[in-house]
Amino acid sequence: MKCPYCNYSESKVIDSRPTDEGERIRRRRECLKCAKRFTTYEIIENVPIVVIKKDKSRETFDRNKLLGGLLRACEKRPVSIDMLEKLVDEIENTLQNSLDREVSSQKIGIYAMEKLQELDEVAYVRFASVYRQFKDINSFMEELSKLINKKQDSENE
Repeated sequence: MKCPYCNYSESKVIDSRPTDEGERIRRRRECLKCAKRFTTYEIIENVPIVVIKKDKSRETFDRNKLLGGLLRACEKRPVSIDMLEKLVDEIENTLQNSLDREVSSQKIGIYAMEKLQELDEVAYVRFASVYRQFKDINSFMEELSKLINKKQDSENE
């Protein structure tokens, strides 16, 4: 942080406290060169995630849209809304923590399928059938076979 008086680039924090209900942090600083004091404010930067759709259009990531798709896949399944919100939180955190500000809808779908597969296999197949747009019964059966083989492998270990 540069001193506003002498432009020296090093200072020490004297006092630090939250303001605006914890949305910002107020810091009193002292320049290590001229010893003058000044105040700075820090805010959390929330950079939006842009989703690149199949048709190459772009839109801001909407967690409610993802949650809606997961809710449809989990309809009449023993999966609580809290479990789905936690799943969406995990996906959103993964996206926020990545260095990419733009992500394909396919990547989000893959994250969702991975999480759903652990949560509920029927919901996973439902979501995959919409996401992967199975063209016929054979492609659907291939996906079911993969799921069955994976389950048998994990039971044999």
